[in-house]
Amino acid sequence: MDLESNYEIAPTADFIYSRNFTRVALQFPDDLLKDSTRVVRALREQLRSLRKCSTENSGDNNKDVRLFVMADTTFGSCCVDEVGALHADAECVVHYGHTCLSPTTTLPAFFVFGKASISVSNCVEDLSNYALTNGKRVVVLYGLEYAHSIKHIREALEEASRLSQSKYKSEIHFADVKCSVMNPSDDHNNSNGLVGPASDCTDNSTCGTTSANSYSIGGLTWSIPDGQRMEDYLLFWIGSDNSAFANVVMTFNGCDIVRYDAMENCLVTDVSQQKRILKRRYYLVEKAKDANIIGILVGTLGVAGYLRMIHQMKELITAAGKKAYTLVMGKPNPAKLANFPECDVFIFVSCAQTALLESKEYLSPVITPFEAVLAFNRGSQWTGEYVMEFRDLINSCPVEVRNGSEARFSFFHGGYVEDFDLQEENGGEDNEGTLALANATDKVLQLRDNPKSVIKGTAKSGPEFFAARSYQGLEMHHDNSSPEPFLIGRSGRASGYENEKSKQEEEL
Repeated sequence: MDLESNYEIAPTADFIYSRNFTRVALQFPDDLLKDSTRVVRALREQLRSLRKCSTENSGDNNKDVRLFVMADTTFGSCCVDEVGALHADAECVVHYGHTCLSPTTTLPAFFVFGKASISVSNCVEDLSNYALTNGKRVVVLYGLEYAHSIKHIREALEEASRLSQSKYKSEIHFADVKCSVMNPSDDHNNSNGLVGPASDCTDNSTCGTTSANSYSIGGLTWSIPDGQRMEDYLLFWIGSDNSAFANVVMTFNGCDIVRYDAMENCLVTDVSQQKRILKRRYYLVEKAKDANIIGILVGTLGVAGYLRMIHQMKELITAAGKKAYTLVMGKPNPAKLANFPECDVFIFVSCAQTALLESKEYLSPVITPFEAVLAFNRGSQWTGEYVMEFRDLINSCPVEVRNGSEARFSFFHGGYVEDFDLQEENGGEDNEGTLALANATDKVLQLRDNPKSVIKGTAKSGPEFFAARSYQGLEMHHDNSSPEPFLIGRSGRASGYENEKSKQEEEL
């Protein structure tokens, strides 16, 4: 596919010119950076042509448009890098490649999904055959890079249905792309459940008022008839086994899911490996319940509502009697997080498609805000539903303040664990009630007869963890404000250090 069509040069230039933008940031992922110079050149030519036509017709002398190429984004490349764009004083961002379509906070954005190749005939054949044999209603979801071919797949499927006179024609629903142009979203523009915020979309007719039977995920939106449930549908995914597909599998884990691999032209019916991730996530939730010090890891600075989510996580952690620290370090990796050994667990606040970090290599587990709600909100039980989008959690889960210390059973320690109460540790006003509740809990559980049955954490905060470490830096004497000098060993080369005796001197 040629560059003009794949990178949508004409629509991009129309978006920039129609809104009178003069400083535009072009965000490329690493795999598309090789085409950035050609895209810039084509955009300049198209903008020059539009400006020339406008000058001839109206006589206006429009300003030149400056284009800035952005690469190596601070966080995930699927999100709009507003921080990097603001460093160049950009007025908007054109995002290329794979995207999660998370709403922006300050800058408008235009998305170019790309156009991946696909065999329409093979896809329609696999879809129609599986729909007939399965017998369930079907919702067709896809990676945004295949959005350009959905119209042809729909038409080919209708033609095949007409020729075969089958009855599955009305039982197959296709999701629509939510939008390609996005305006900044306020924090209050959030919806409950799985329905995305329709107010974020501006140029697409499908972005209307959503109802209880409307769903949105990864930039796709669709509706099902009243009285039906998503668990009754088969999800047919067109695309690669990437983070967008993992988001679908985790969110709709109660549905049957199959995947059409467009690169291999084959149908993958076994997605049990992806669903096993739920078992791993439940393990991390149980492990997080034993944490005393929690690090809130900031994974985005542009997705709308991230500040409110961080504030809500702080309230949740404090209400659970634990200590919270907020960390900003860009893209996380095991080496970075190992610099904070005092943190028992990290909460990763990011977009839905980068939220799942495989934490086997990390010193401490990394969980999502939804898993943090299950772990730290008293009385929360996992029903099987999984929420990937943190904006769906904002103000939807009330934080229950804990009054005093309490003991609970830990599966990892094999005994009862006493959770700390920060109000008591900080000299709160309700100390008498706190102590009374702790004594009552202690008596009910009959813990005095067996003190070893209660396992208490060793550190409640970062300074306490540091004080308990075996190494705390250079020793300082009470009568000396400077540390002890370093001991200098041998100097010189390894072949012969200074003041080193030779073999002849040793023999003598």
